[in-house]
Amino acid sequence: MAISMDILLIEDEFPAYKRLQKLLRLQLPNAQISEQMESISSALNYLQNKPAPTLIFMDIQLADGLSFSIFEQYDIQSPVIFTTAFDQYALKAFKVHSIDYLLKPIEETALENALSKYKKYYQTKNQLPAQALQQLVQQMQRPTYRERFLVKTGNSLGYLSINEIAYFYSDQSLVFAKKTNGKQHHLDTSLDQLEKELDPAHFFRVSRKIIVQLNAIQKIDPYFNGRLLLSLFPETDLQATVSRDRVNDFKAWLDR
Repeated sequence: MAISMDILLIEDEFPAYKRLQKLLRLQLPNAQISEQMESISSALNYLQNKPAPTLIFMDIQLADGLSFSIFEQYDIQSPVIFTTAFDQYALKAFKVHSIDYLLKPIEETALENALSKYKKYYQTKNQLPAQALQQLVQQMQRPTYRERFLVKTGNSLGYLSINEIAYFYSDQSLVFAKKTNGKQHHLDTSLDQLEKELDPAHFFRVSRKIIVQLNAIQKIDPYFNGRLLLSLFPETDLQATVSRDRVNDFKAWLDR
């Protein structure tokens, strides 16, 4: 490029910073490249005390939070190219709002294409709209839940998909996953940990001993002391009851 460029690199992983720096020096040998800005605070300090950079490369996940918060604290006028390790399916909002991004590890060709796009539009302000920022933050903060479990059968290893599981239960301090086909597997975890990892739209911990998947519930009957008795499929020798203190939450879960 014929224009003089000052490039700000906001990246908390040093190897990723060095790689991007190296690639940029190959493609833009005359550009001035900043030192590593590894946090929101260091990036804000730079932006508030230095002339506006020509171009910013910004990692999404920084040492002290999501870099989107920088936009909430400083009016960035420079064009931004995001860098991220998130897969493309989590980045739909970027394409919708024409915000450029690079997936890590950054490839030379991908960087070249991004710089070509910048060269074409560098005179255009690439300020991030407030609505786009809000959507991006929501997209990246969306919780992720368990999709599968590593299991051992004899001397072989395999995996158990979350879609195969009817319920989890504990028995004598061991945790098992019961599949919809009736088979079960021991899991090296606890129900407390599982409760945090499972999607609450599909799984509910009815008692200290059982976490059920919605489709495993065949019948619900009133039981002693205000509890509920569940008939599950596949059947279990354990008594699947909803404890009294969880009944209201359980009914709300069913009725959502």
